[in-house]
Amino acid sequence: MTAPSLSLHALPGIPMVQPGDDLAGLIGDGLARAGLTPQAGDVFVLAQKIVSKSEGRTVLLDTVTPGPEAEELGARIGKDPRIVQAILGEAVRVVRARPGLLIVEHKLGFVMANAGVDQSNVDGRDGQARVLLLPEDPDGSAQAIRTQLTARFGVPLAVVINDSFGRAWRRGTAGIAIGVAGLPALVDLRGNPDLFGRILEVSIIGFADEIAAAASLLMGQAAEGQPVVLVRGLRWTAEESTAQALVRPAAEDLFR
Repeated sequence: MTAPSLSLHALPGIPMVQPGDDLAGLIGDGLARAGLTPQAGDVFVLAQKIVSKSEGRTVLLDTVTPGPEAEELGARIGKDPRIVQAILGEAVRVVRARPGLLIVEHKLGFVMANAGVDQSNVDGRDGQARVLLLPEDPDGSAQAIRTQLTARFGVPLAVVINDSFGRAWRRGTAGIAIGVAGLPALVDLRGNPDLFGRILEVSIIGFADEIAAAASLLMGQAAEGQPVVLVRGLRWTAEESTAQALVRPAAEDLFR
């Protein structure tokens, strides 16, 4: 009997992504450098930042005019009101605010710090301060990249776009899936028996989140420069779904 196994491969040499860059092409080049050929069922995990950069989701702070709410919040939490305005522009409501931290509900449904508006690993060498926003439609972005990769390599593939989130019950960030195509974001085990025949009643697995977190171990959070990871060896039978399936409805969310 062969024990199940899983392998992760960070693709080398992915350059700093610019607006309009062909991510599928960059991934193909990275695969060639690594001596890897895609296989059916492979999952490509892409860091949110390279997807956002390729889609031109960068905002120059000098072009942002803070409104009264951004000015008040910025003063209260100690954050540049221009950045606060960019956050509010991506949010439907503020959930929590304290010095140094702003938790909001993003337009996509995610409850997260700063609506994903970020300055880390955003090029400011020309002296102009910038922030990066999440992709407008991460599930759509994942599907488009998956379609391009599948057409290029001729085998069925899956794509996950990941980002780093804090968690309500634990310290530290972990990778989670904000865009999914070609695999089940959730795997519902309710109704299945456990090892002793007891029927599971509440077990729902965040399958895409677990993939995203595993890939984050290679991607890193700082200057590693490894924004694409190939995950090989996964198997699933559940129906495909998108990252929107991972968003907990407000009525079930005890933290909102």
